[in-house]
Amino acid sequence: MESDKGTTSMEIEKVQSDANRVSSALKPNFEPLKAHEISDGQVQFRKVSVPPHRYTPLKKAWMEIYGPVYDQMKVDIRMNLKGRKVELKTRSDTPDISNLQKSADFVHAFMLGFDVIDAVALLRLDELYVESFEIKDVKTLRGEHLSRAIGRLSGKGGKTKFAIENSTKTRIVIADTKIHILGSFANIKIARDSLCSLILGSPAGKVYSKLRAVTSRLAERF
Repeated sequence: MESDKGTTSMEIEKVQSDANRVSSALKPNFEPLKAHEISDGQVQFRKVSVPPHRYTPLKKAWMEIYGPVYDQMKVDIRMNLKGRKVELKTRSDTPDISNLQKSADFVHAFMLGFDVIDAVALLRLDELYVESFEIKDVKTLRGEHLSRAIGRLSGKGGKTKFAIENSTKTRIVIADTKIHILGSFANIKIARDSLCSLILGSPAGKVYSKLRAVTSRLAERF
């Protein structure tokens, strides 16, 4: 019986190794696509709208935005004054087609209100995202209740917002009733939970203590 079991296990291992060998042989090995190889060599475009309140900041920070996009990502960028849009397109020497989308995400993050220094991380790191939601998505508030909720999110002198940003390694923009969070997927979730607790009426001290517990668990995990 033992010899039969040994023979069976050997046969199973042989079948598995043969299957792995066949699957690796059949697996296609594609080379990375270049920008000019996509869509029969057609140029790819992206357009990012400029809100009225971000027009002046864009003019001031234009060279800080233009440099990384044109020099590092090898993507052409220009401002369409008539359409009030930032236009981006691929070049013949664009190394990767994803650079175009990264550049568009970078410009869009700046339009949402993030600093150029923070938004530029979208060009350099792959696992970063921007998530947006409104206070009314969490709880329907009006008048003074809404004003107090926005005040709780920021804290005195922005203290609460900075505490959440530093502990979760994210960046938060509170634009009236809209909230934008820039960071990794897991960190965005922690920051969003903290902000939702504040909107629902939790005192800042309770949110701080919960944040400390969550961040210490994250530190242990890594």
